[in-house]
This record gives sequence, structure tokens and C-alpha cells, in this order.
Amino acid sequence: MRTITPDRLRNVAIVAHVDHGKTSLVDQMLRQSGLFRENQQLAERALDYNDLERERGITILAKATAIPYDSYRINIVDTPGHADFGGEVERILRMVDGVLLVVDAFEGVMPQTRFVLDKALSADLVPIVVINKMDRPNARPADVIDEVLELFIDLGASEEQLDFPVIYASALEGRASTDPNNLGSDMRPLFDAIVAHIPSPQVDAEGPFQWQATIIDYDEYLGRIGIGRVHRGDIRQGQAVIRLREAEGAAEGRVQKLFVYQGLRRVEVESASAGDIVAVAGVGDITVGDTLASPERPEALPVIKIDQPTLEMTFHVNDSPFAGREGQHVTSRKLRDRLNLAMESDVSLRVEDTDDADVFLVKSRGELHLSILIETLRREGYELAVSKPRVILRDEGGEQHEPIEELVADVPEDAAGSVIAEIGLRKGELVAMQPIGQGGMVRLVFQVPTRGLIGFRSLFLTMTRGYGIMHHRFQAYAPWRGPIQARRQGVLVASETGLATAYAIGNLEDRGVMFITPGTPVYEGMIVGEHNRENDLVVNVTKEKHQTNIRSSTKEETLKLKAPHLLSLEEAITYIEDDELCEVTPKSIRLRKKILGKSEREKLKRRQG
Repeated sequence: MRTITPDRLRNVAIVAHVDHGKTSLVDQMLRQSGLFRENQQLAERALDYNDLERERGITILAKATAIPYDSYRINIVDTPGHADFGGEVERILRMVDGVLLVVDAFEGVMPQTRFVLDKALSADLVPIVVINKMDRPNARPADVIDEVLELFIDLGASEEQLDFPVIYASALEGRASTDPNNLGSDMRPLFDAIVAHIPSPQVDAEGPFQWQATIIDYDEYLGRIGIGRVHRGDIRQGQAVIRLREAEGAAEGRVQKLFVYQGLRRVEVESASAGDIVAVAGVGDITVGDTLASPERPEALPVIKIDQPTLEMTFHVNDSPFAGREGQHVTSRKLRDRLNLAMESDVSLRVEDTDDADVFLVKSRGELHLSILIETLRREGYELAVSKPRVILRDEGGEQHEPIEELVADVPEDAAGSVIAEIGLRKGELVAMQPIGQGGMVRLVFQVPTRGLIGFRSLFLTMTRGYGIMHHRFQAYAPWRGPIQARRQGVLVASETGLATAYAIGNLEDRGVMFITPGTPVYEGMIVGEHNRENDLVVNVTKEKHQTNIRSSTKEETLKLKAPHLLSLEEAITYIEDDELCEVTPKSIRLRKKILGKSEREKLKRRQG
């Protein structure tokens, strides 16, 4: 592959609010790039190759690709849209010269739109606005453009940034245009806009080599791979380099393998020049933010600043009676090593030891961020128990401050009152309310403490009968808003170890909602349901009906039970209280009391009382 000179390079990131069509847009650009044969199958959302990304329909990890267009190479980085993965977005913006800001033609400006655009403008990047989903029957491009312009002005965009080009597109149909009334037949107008408006990298092509790791990948043969832009000079395979890391000084290394991107593939090359986005293998402990430089001029690039975590939870070695039955990795050493590995590639994550060698404190940007980490661990064969997420508080001038989020909720008009009332109970404040379109929907904007949103999503979907859409992003730290009422119901706690029976569950149905089905293995102290009163209730779910004759022994088989509420991982970790844990294994999600024995729990309660 021939080396591309800096003037023929275009480095661009695609940023947007979640589900506004970034990854689908990249799909169409890849399809129309000429890189694939006409009969070659390209999976939908091809860049989201992670199983969790495909299942959830979201981008979790930033990914790079490159598309040839005429005599240019367009390096494109797809970024996550969820606020929890904002750390990925911030890093990506360090290695590009422009952004495609994708905005849904109906939904318009949303919380994460503001976040990603603010970061892009702060980095002085050149924007191109893409109004996507023009195929939607309720599309309102003119209104959305006005919203986008207001957002640019509100964020203090420069005159040059305010003069942004607008492309109207349907990623679903693979069409784009500068005219909202005529979408054209392909994506060429978007390619042309990138070449015309995104500047080529402003780099020193003749100086000594300098490069910074922005994304970390892993290959089972090559080990850790750093991905980033060459800021100065050329890089070659076999080249000796100096690795520079903040607070750790310098270390020698060597570039063993060098790759550039071509479509969905990494292509090995002998050398690359300034301005290009390349993947470097061979520097074993490379991590995000590290600079590789020429030994003749070892200068570090500025440290990558990342917003700090706002939530924390403890990860425990699984010590339940069922520990070790379903997972391969059950020791504290294995768990510590895996958490440290996750922290190296995810700069938004923090892992700290505690006084207990079997307990680790994990800090992150949000519930989704934590649940993705836990789900990844369980799929890799780990067993662990996790606590309820807690907000990270700050002491500012002797006063306790907590993280506040901006929550934007689109809800049916008849559900607006109940949503406003529930957010009020969670110490939130309504700051704006306006109708959207003609479909009877209302947009509510709140400022609400992060702790008030823990566990709110499932309740929100129930209140809006599944029609509500909610998004939130971190706004600022502000003075503590006072106590928020925790879970309003108690729980049903198993008193015995064994298999749950239909007979026992049937007798308990009037006491609350069950979380288990007949035949589920349970142990003493495991939470098996939600009580319909405020106190916890210890129950025997393993009790069997005494059989007195043949007729009654078969009666249990015809017992009609209410459908249980089987909690998802996200629901489970936000449902538990401070004296409870969520046990996670490759096959099961169980809720339990931290102290399993009833008498020990009562003794502790008396001491605390």
C-alpha cells in the first residue's frame, strides 16, 4: 500500500446522540467506497462487532476505519453515543481534524448532541452537520437546523465554526444531498463535503517521529495494540522509540508491527507518515495517553484530560453457598488482574483496593458503563458479587457536593404529570417543557441528582407504557439536595437452602412479587421476591406439600402461578439496597443479603439501633 501524503488525508470523527445513526452512516460510506465486491455481504452496523454492541444496538468502543475516495484517504472514527462512554469520545477528538455531527431529523438536538459538540468545538475542530433519517415521515429538517444553530451559538462557536455545511441524509437508504427536498442517489455529496471542508492534518512531516496512543486494542498474538495519529515525522517497522508516560518517565521500546486501516481491515505496512492514523504493536505495556517519540527528540504530547467518574460500587469475590459452581475465575487475584486490565484500556474507569483483599472499589461514569463491565466479566467466566452503585461526593469549601445530571425525557402527554411527580420525589427540578411534533408527545427537561436516576429507567418505561424515551448526561457538581427515599418495598428472603417448589411459591404469591421460578436453586439469605410491605420477610420457598394420596400428589403440577419478575442485570444492580449484593455468574443473576443468616442480621440491626 502506497504512503499517503498529509495533504491527501482527512481525519474525521462521527459524533452524535445515541441512536441518531452514526454507525449506519459509516456502513453506507463503506458500502459505497468501492472496497467491497458487489456480491460481498457486509453486515449491518459492521463496525459494532462486539457481541454486546450487536445485542444492545449501541456503540460501546470507538473504532477506526479508512475509506479511499478519489485520491484521498478518509480516516473515520466511529464514537459511542451514550454519555457513560464519553471518555471514548474525548480521546478520539485528539486525533482528528473535523467531526461529522449527526442529528436525527425528527428528534433534533438531544443531551449528548450538546456534550459531543461542546467537546469538538473546544478542540477547535471543523464541523459538518449531517441531518440523518430524512426518510422518516415526521422529519422536520428546517426546525432541527434552527436547533443546531442555536446550540452552536449557545456553546460559543467561532464565526468559522458557525459557517458549517449541512448534508441531508438517509443512512438507511444510502443517499445524501445538500438539498433537503432531493436526497440524490448516493453518498457522494457527503464524501465531497469531507474533502472540501475538513482540513488536512497540520503536522510536521520532516521532524523526528512523535505519536500518541488514543485507543487500545488487544490481539491474542500481538498483545496490546495502540491506535493513534502520527503527529510528527515518519514511523517504520523495527524502529526504536522512547515511550513517555506522565509521572513514570521514559522507557525504551521498538515498533514490531505497523498497521493502517482499509475498510474493516487492519493492513500491515512498512511505514507511515505524519497525519495518518496507525496501529502500533510491540510496545507491551502501551496504554491510553502514552507518547512514542524518536530517541533523538523524546518529547511528550499533552496529557489527555478525561472527565472524572461519578458513580462507584464494590466488586466482591463471590462467597455465596453456590460460589464456584458456574464460573471458571473465582479468586481475588483473577478478579483484580481482570479489573486492572479493563482499566488500562478504559480511561473512564478507576479500580482501587480496599481494606479487604477480596473487595475492590470500581468507579465509573454511569450505570450502563458498570453493567457493561459486569456483563463482560460474566461472559468471560468470572463469578463476583457487586454492591449497589453509589454517587461519588466531593467536599467543596466544607460543603458536600453531588453530581447533577440533565435529564431529557420525551413522554406521552398523559404520562407527563406522573413523570414530573416521580422526578420531584427524587429531588429533580423541571427546567423546560415543550410539545414535540403532532404526535401528542412532550419533551421534559430536568436537573436531577445522579443518585435520583439510579434504578429510574425501568420505572420510567412502566409509567410511559414503553413509549417514553429518556437520556441524561452529567452536568456539574452542586450542593447536596437532601435524602431521597430508597426502595419503598421490603424483600422476601429465603430461609432454607434447596430447590424452590411451586407449592411454596403459590402460597407466597399474596405476599408480593416473586423473582424466581419453581426448580430454582436457592440458599439461606438469597432474595427471592419483593414484599408488598415495607419490611423484609423471611420465607421458605423450598417447602413441599405433604402427600397423602395419589390424587393430591399430582395436584401441584396443575397449579397456576403468576408470572415472576425476572430481573435483568441492570435492574438487579439498581434494585438492591446497601445491605444487599447482586451475585453474578456466567449462568445466573441472584440477589442476596450481605449477611446471609437471619439471626446475624437481627443482631447487627440491634447493635446499629
